[in-house]
Amino acid sequence: MTLSEVAALIREKGIRYLMISFVEMNGISRAKLVPAETLEAVAAEGVGFAGFAAGDLGQGPHDPDIMAIPDFSSLHVLPWQREVAWLASNLYVNGEQWPYCPRTILMRVLEKASARGYRLMAGMEPEFFLVRRENGSIAPFDPLDNSAKPCYNQQALTRNLDFVTRLVDSMNELGWGVYQCDHEDANCQFEINWQYSDVLDQCDRLTFARFLIRSLAEQQGLTATFMPKPFKNLTGNGCHYHLSLWDAGGRTNLFLDRNNSHGLSQTAYWFIGGLLKHARALAAITSPTVNSYKRLVTRPTTSGATWAPVYITYGGNNRSVMIRIPGPGRIEKRTVDGAANPYLAAAAILAAGMDGIENRIDPGPPFEENTYAYTVEELLGRGIRVLPSNLNEALDELEADEVLREALGSDYLLLYLQVKRKEWDEYHSTVSDWEIERYLTVG
Repeated sequence: MTLSEVAALIREKGIRYLMISFVEMNGISRAKLVPAETLEAVAAEGVGFAGFAAGDLGQGPHDPDIMAIPDFSSLHVLPWQREVAWLASNLYVNGEQWPYCPRTILMRVLEKASARGYRLMAGMEPEFFLVRRENGSIAPFDPLDNSAKPCYNQQALTRNLDFVTRLVDSMNELGWGVYQCDHEDANCQFEINWQYSDVLDQCDRLTFARFLIRSLAEQQGLTATFMPKPFKNLTGNGCHYHLSLWDAGGRTNLFLDRNNSHGLSQTAYWFIGGLLKHARALAAITSPTVNSYKRLVTRPTTSGATWAPVYITYGGNNRSVMIRIPGPGRIEKRTVDGAANPYLAAAAILAAGMDGIENRIDPGPPFEENTYAYTVEELLGRGIRVLPSNLNEALDELEADEVLREALGSDYLLLYLQVKRKEWDEYHSTVSDWEIERYLTVG
């Protein structure tokens, strides 16, 4: 979208303000609001931020301003306040692309893939809880939503029709093509699905979707959380990535081969091989918090399954494996969770898959059984690896992975490891209520 087209759209829609937004390492959105009359200046120079104050962006308090220059193709009018338009941005310092910008990192990986004739398409499926705060903690907001197996519960969905239909209507107003929304496998948990598109657009949509969902929840006095594991006994929040690789022009799905097993091409199987090879290092990006690894466990929840595979496997339409093949021409990466930075996760996944293609990595035979029916020891005995059991273990794997180091950039990887190891150390040094109850009278 050109500057003149954006100006015309602003006049047509009556937009008075622009929300210039970007995400930092942890996927947290930062923004400034500027009058629409400043459009030309914003397009030319961007909007300035004190980078040190805006999260983990590789800056100190002495550094020059970070300038957020919006991508006009990402423009979304706020459905609940139509005089405001939101725009995703890339970060610059002193006129140069800032290498600590997650969106810029993804674009760099996409450029390398494009030079090889590839374009990644994606569809993302965020899960979230609606909760209320009570007694310093949280609880599912609807006391009637208490079934042990609540997935697809019609009555629970009906009680939330006002919220759900407002969400669907808002996204469809933006042209996203929502095709389903459901009550998920935990109490007061929901998922929404929209049409797939270019992966950069999908990351922008997911970033905006989190903003939209939280805003609609707050209007009802609720909190929407994408936290991977907010409740010990309930299924956690995933964000499955459906992926297909196309030619650079976006005309031919290079993953599709209806004459081959599961309707996937050899290129797709090599891509899967790359994801399997780098799975343990990828976890540090796609499951990026201490809390993420409380979702990635082998024991079931009260519903009977975690729906978060921890075994490094792939298979057909099998939700117990890490990479599912839901239909011809696409795969589903099931271990991305609600805390993942969309841009970093997509960049790391694409880099791993491209390594698989370039080195023709054989993924081996698919696993078509129920992984939950086996013990860890039984699967390890069959040569199946398991994902890291905690964030610290995942960070060690990431540090040793040269492919992901190159994709993210050495300096960014160093910062990422520093930030996340500090997070692990803070968690590890915290004394929990569980420890008090367990060890207070020991010895």
